[in-house]
Amino acid sequence: MSKTRTYSRYAREALALLGKQIKVGRKQRKWSAQELATRAGIARDTLQHIEKGDPGCAIGLVFEVAALVGVPLFFDDLSTATMVRERAHVEDKLALLPKSIRAKSYEVKDDF
Repeated sequence: MSKTRTYSRYAREALALLGKQIKVGRKQRKWSAQELATRAGIARDTLQHIEKGDPGCAIGLVFEVAALVGVPLFFDDLSTATMVRERAHVEDKLALLPKSIRAKSYEVKDDF
């Protein structure tokens, strides 16, 4: 028996918004669902799930479809140079943070 995964309202709303933006981008380009699915190398059913904001879709597929229709994911500027620059900035931040974080250990007080 499979356990159903729950998602926060924020995550569900973000997925729904991204799916609708992808659908708008597709329609603005006057592409059919089948045409976009073919361009992305996915099945039409998968595209329909993406456009409905299904959280079970692979993030790589969602990002690829968004890129094909021109939906900005992180910045209004869709250029690769902007993403490379931002990624380098985030990597600099990560370099300043600890490489690993351990769970805090608690001392057991057992002297009664």
